[in-house]
Amino acid sequence: MHTKTSTWLFFFIFTFFSLFYLFLCDPRTSEAGLYCGAAKPPPNSSFIPTFVAEMESLSELITKHHWGTHFFNSTTPMYGLAECYNDLSHTDCLLCYAASRTEIPRCLPSLSARIFLDGCFLRYDNYSFYSEASVPAVDSVVCGQEEAADAAVFKENVAEVIERVKRSAAENGGFGVGEVGGEVYALGQCWKTVDGDGCRECLEKGGEAVRGCGLKTEGKALNAGCYLRYSTRKFYNDEGEAEHEHGFTDRRGIIIAIVLGAVAFTMLSLFAAYAGYTKLVQIRKECSNLGLVSISISKYSGLSFKYETLEKATDYFNTSRKIGEGGGGTVFKGTLPNRKTVAVKRLFYNTRQWVDEFFNEVNLISGIQHKHLVKLLGCSIEGPESLLVYEYVPNRSLDQFLFDKNNDQFLNWKQRFDIIVGIAEGIAYLHEGSEVRIIHRDIKSSNVLLDENLSPKIADFGLARCFASDKSHLSTGIAGTLGYMAPEYLVQGQLTEKADVYSFGVLVLEIVSGMRNSTFKQADTDFDSLLHKVWKHYRSNELADVVDPCLRDHELPAKEVSSVLQIGLLCTQASVALRPSMAEVVLMLTANKESDIPIPNQPPFLNATTLEQASSIRSNSANSFVSNTLTKVQTSYTSSESSTMPSLDNMGHISTK
Repeated sequence: MHTKTSTWLFFFIFTFFSLFYLFLCDPRTSEAGLYCGAAKPPPNSSFIPTFVAEMESLSELITKHHWGTHFFNSTTPMYGLAECYNDLSHTDCLLCYAASRTEIPRCLPSLSARIFLDGCFLRYDNYSFYSEASVPAVDSVVCGQEEAADAAVFKENVAEVIERVKRSAAENGGFGVGEVGGEVYALGQCWKTVDGDGCRECLEKGGEAVRGCGLKTEGKALNAGCYLRYSTRKFYNDEGEAEHEHGFTDRRGIIIAIVLGAVAFTMLSLFAAYAGYTKLVQIRKECSNLGLVSISISKYSGLSFKYETLEKATDYFNTSRKIGEGGGGTVFKGTLPNRKTVAVKRLFYNTRQWVDEFFNEVNLISGIQHKHLVKLLGCSIEGPESLLVYEYVPNRSLDQFLFDKNNDQFLNWKQRFDIIVGIAEGIAYLHEGSEVRIIHRDIKSSNVLLDENLSPKIADFGLARCFASDKSHLSTGIAGTLGYMAPEYLVQGQLTEKADVYSFGVLVLEIVSGMRNSTFKQADTDFDSLLHKVWKHYRSNELADVVDPCLRDHELPAKEVSSVLQIGLLCTQASVALRPSMAEVVLMLTANKESDIPIPNQPPFLNATTLEQASSIRSNSANSFVSNTLTKVQTSYTSSESSTMPSLDNMGHISTK
């Protein structure tokens, strides 16, 4: 009852203030029309990241010039145009663009979209539309609801004011306003990319369209190259009024707008918090069904950041602040008003899967604290994109130290060993040390960050799953990165902590060898997967030959190196039962006295045939690659269940829908 009362109270207050604000003034962020294209991007394209970058680029242009065009030459090209109407002040222009940028994602993942607000225009498409003046397929008209009383006089006034606006726009670079007798007002604006002839053509067609509104007291023509509006109420700013305040009425309006804007923002924040609360209650219920103690909602309430704060902290997501990118989003370095440095993850989104991963990460990681896990500081769900805020880890990801040839920072053996131990301790904490039993599902070198002391911190919990202590496994859609995924999970979709153990084993072999795991052995060639190579040298007692060449020039503790490689092989055994727990791995790595490490069996995937090169994995043949591979691997495993066929995205991740 309390929840229902609070909800109704919120909607009453919000509606009251919204209507009060609309009564006092005309917000030029009112939506005149939103039109979404029917075409969709091809599967596994980078369309959403391109869209986010396009909006970012247009935002910079709007801030500087009040309009701009931008083009991204990606797999799916994107052309963008944003423009404020000439009578808008700089502040109102920025507010209008922000509103349009917030609303246009409703069209995603359409390849094209246009939104007309009463103060600005925003469009993106997959072709160069900039010079278009009039396109019958996209031009439209919106008429008001009320009708004028004096039909004859009203129609004459509308016709006259439209003619005045057309002439004014032709003489003033594509923008004009006008009025007739203080009874009818009009505004016309052509986009700056449309030439003079195109502008006249567009406004002519727009004028004919709005005259079709008859006796309606308002009409808006929303054309490819222009915007034309008439109304019985003066809705535009006179020359100079946009940038300067005149008299008490204007000052009162501004004060009211600020106050009501603050109230509206507070109400929207409450609504966002309520929506987040509802989602987290759902996740909590799901975890409760698994016999888990979920994280209290009170912990979530203190995690909220304002979108504007994070936008400014990252210099409006400036590319110079970009410090990483993965399958789920782009990470930027930010500086908060209190001068604290943070990492802001800007998420790619447009699916239910994204929503689940976002709230999953917030719900799980906000309740755990460990020195080898990246700390989640908060999130923002109120802006055009949702954001996660983490502690800033200065030394980038582990894969850049291991595999980036341009990186001149060398990791010696002690540093590598400490990193391996730290990762093991972090995973062991997830499995057994926290209130909620957590499986990470995407342990790999790019998801391990190094701090100023080169101490590891496990990151990216978007795929993590909570796991009841009385369950032997979870049956779930396959998600992760090929080469790090355990065979029983890849083939049967059966998830246990031992999937993380397998991933950790692969990562250990990569850290010691300095070689990236190539996933599969290629038949009829001399090329071996990393697992196969290490296994062959282990069997021939030549493990020293797989150690990173950079380490061979230094004095190494041969016994320790050999033991670590043996532990890596032990973690990657095909049989789940034969893999140690992460707590046992930590004990084997840190025991002061020499302890016997079990003899590993042959790792899986050694006889899988060559099916595709890495570049083909990212193409449309990815599904056949995975399907074929699963068929080969499945001969070694008996399963009563049919496996769900996974697909690869363009970041190398694998998932099932």
